[in-house]
Amino acid sequence: MFESILCQVTEYNPDVLESLIELAVEIAREGREGRRVGTLFTLGDETAVLARSRPLILDPLSGHPESSLHVTNLNLDAVAAQVDVPLGLGSRHIAAANMSAVTKAVGIVVSESSVVRLFCHGQLVGEIIPEVWMMDHAAHLRGTAKREQVGELTILTPTLRQAPITK
Repeated sequence: MFESILCQVTEYNPDVLESLIELAVEIAREGREGRRVGTLFTLGDETAVLARSRPLILDPLSGHPESSLHVTNLNLDAVAAQVDVPLGLGSRHIAAANMSAVTKAVGIVVSESSVVRLFCHGQLVGEIIPEVWMMDHAAHLRGTAKREQVGELTILTPTLRQAPITK
C-alpha cells in the first residue's frame, strides 16, 4: 500500500515500516477518546535516538534554573539547522526530521490535523491523509478505482461492478 514511500526508505524491513505507518494512520483517524492527538514514532537506531531524546513533561520549565528559562537560550535539543521542514509544521515534525538527520532512524509523525508524515535522512519523504488512504484501501478490497490528480486534490472514483445480466 505504501510502495511510493517504502521505495525511498531502504534501511528497514518494509513489513515493519508498513505496520508502523498503518498504526500511525489509525491513530490519525481515531485519535484518543474521539479527540485528535499528535504523536511521534522513530524506527531504528534506538541507541542513538535514546541518547538524543528527553521526555517532555506537563511543565517542562519546572525545576530549571532561571538562566535556562529565557527564549533566547540556544541550548535546545531539536535544532533544525540541518533539516528543511515545511512552514507550519511544529516541534514534533522538527524533532522527527532532525532525529532522522542525525541518526539512522526514520521518523513518523501523526499531526493533530490528522496527517501522517514520514521523515528519512532529515527530509519529508511522504504525507498520508487518512481519509484518502482509507478510500484507496477500500477500493483495493472492492476492486479498482480511478485516481485523478487536480492540483493538490486527489479524487478517487470507484469502478462500479456491473451486475450480471440475467435473462
